Amino acid sequence: MKPLQQVLAEADQQKVAVGHFNVSDSTTLKAVYLAARELNVPVLVGVSEGERDFIGVHQIAALVRSIREQNGFPLYLNADHTHSIEKAREAAEAGFDSVVFDGSAWPFEENVNKTKQAVTEMKAIQPSILVEGELGFIGSSSSIHDKIPEGMSPMTTPEQASEFVLRTGVDVLAPAVGTMHGMLKSMLEGETRKHVDAPRIAAIKRATGKHLTLHGGSGTNDQGFLDAIEAGITIIHINTELRVAWRRGLESALARKPEEVVPYKLLPDVVESVKQIVYSRLRLFNMSLKAAQAH
Repeated sequence: MKPLQQVLAEADQQKVAVGHFNVSDSTTLKAVYLAARELNVPVLVGVSEGERDFIGVHQIAALVRSIREQNGFPLYLNADHTHSIEKAREAAEAGFDSVVFDGSAWPFEENVNKTKQAVTEMKAIQPSILVEGELGFIGSSSSIHDKIPEGMSPMTTPEQASEFVLRTGVDVLAPAVGTMHGMLKSMLEGETRKHVDAPRIAAIKRATGKHLTLHGGSGTNDQGFLDAIEAGITIIHINTELRVAWRRGLESALARKPEEVVPYKLLPDVVESVKQIVYSRLRLFNMSLKAAQAH
């Protein structure tokens, strides 16, 4: 299996993006894996601190490792939104492929200093691990909101991004470029969509030369994703859309089988519901790659 760094470099070169999908149980993990396998594209599985607390740090690492060992499929594991050195160290020692060290809610200098420390310590544990830093706060909850959350910061500038990357040594940067974590209720019905600032992404890419991540991708329209990828986004995070699909899949199964109590007879509906979202997103993110392969 290729190192994650090579996968990201190839994605940049081919103008495609690697899909990153958060999971907190084996049902969602199965859906992500099946969709990626069907399309035969690499995929990142993310687990935030809360998700890791639920499924277990070593448990999710073992599940992902078992899938890779079985068939060598390019499934990579990311410790998403990690807010302390201790939590980042735990993931690195468990064998995660990457860590998102999220200091975006802190003042710039504090974010720089702590992110730099995280890079140094994670590389000492596992030299091949990729460390991502965040610059620009875009909310903290992948939930359904009535309105845009309080405390959203101004978007990241190329100058800030360049200084942050140079001083921290991060492998990947997640800038604030118009999206936010979670979705508005109006987005569930397609009434509104998130706006991605593609020119800003392109300017940050030129200023840093680093792989860029788009956080808070749920609720963005297809063209917005394609514009972001063309501008230089390498990784796209999707979480809330999967959570909504998980719930709707379970509700559908319970409605069709109101007397059923056997989990493995109900949960296939959840797998299929989540898989459809992952499949559609991965197909979009890899559109230029699939077109090239067709020729």
